This record gives sequence, C-alpha cells and structure tokens, in this order.
Amino acid sequence: MLEMWDLYNDKREKTGKVLLRCVPVPKGLYHLTVGAWIVNSKGQYLLSQRHPQKTYPFYWECRGGSVLAGEDSLNGAMWEVREELGIMLNPFKAEMLYHTRREEVQDFYDVWLLHADIDISEIKMQETEVVGVQWANRDVLSENDPIDFRYFVCHYESMYLHEDILIKTNSRGDRMWMKQARK
Repeated sequence: MLEMWDLYNDKREKTGKVLLRCVPVPKGLYHLTVGAWIVNSKGQYLLSQRHPQKTYPFYWECRGGSVLAGEDSLNGAMWEVREELGIMLNPFKAEMLYHTRREEVQDFYDVWLLHADIDISEIKMQETEVVGVQWANRDVLSENDPIDFRYFVCHYESMYLHEDILIKTNSRGDRMWMKQARK
C-alpha cells in the first residue's frame, strides 16, 4: 500500500494536495507527524523496541510516525499504535501534550498522551517494526533507568514537560532522554 500524506501551508491549513511518502515535501509546505505516548494507571509508559533491520536497531521508543492523508492528528496517533502494537485505544482518553511546526523537517509535530491499561501479553507486535515491549516506571525514567538511554530514540524533535519528566529529542531523532525535572 502506498503511503500518502496531506500537505499543509504554514498556518496548518490543508492545501488539498497529497504527497507520496518517498517524495520530498515541496518548499513552503508541511506534512503532519505524531508521537504517541501510552501511560497506564500506575504511571508507567509503554516502550517498544525497534526491529534489528530498521535504523537505530534495538533502540527503545515511543510510537509515532507520519499521519496518512485524510486522517487528523489523533487518528494518526491511534493508527500508529494499532498498526505496530495491535492495540485499539479509546480516543476519549487522549490528551495533546505538545505541538510545533518544524522547519528543518517540514512538518507539524503533535505529541499525544494516550491513557490505557494494557496487558503486555495482549500486544501483537508488527514483526517488521517491533521486537519487544515493556512498561517503564515513571520514577525510573531517568539517566539511571535500567533501559540504557544510549539505546533510546524518539523520531522527532521535541521538548516538553509531562508530570515533572522532561522529555527531549534532537532534530534527527538520534537520541532521546527523559529525566526527572527539578522543582
């Protein structure tokens, strides 16, 4: 299936144009991307491990990706989670944490927090994308976490504060870290 993206102007208005994923976004236009963080009632975050054949093999990450033509931001986040983890989430238990326009990658980027209590055994990982999943406790999402943060990636540049955890990635998605924010 060919992946098509809606194109937006600098005010985040749809232009009526669509673009095939592998084609560069024309100058002055943007596409829509999302990050999807899943948190359970214990305050744990669901992390997934990248497939060894993908860029950044075996790195841990949140789910995310480009929103398909015809979808809105929240539906795009829900689709990424459903496609790669086989999880159907309730859109009424979602909240937008962060949004921005990024010139260097020509996108509008939204970060969603999705609330769900999911049993790991119920997750159906997409074999070409994900090789592992785990819940990570909020109080250990720091540089001393058992997850080696040299092997943690999120796809898009972001910095935002959620429940006293500062979350940051660089513009290439090379590196991500989370740490307890100072009060």
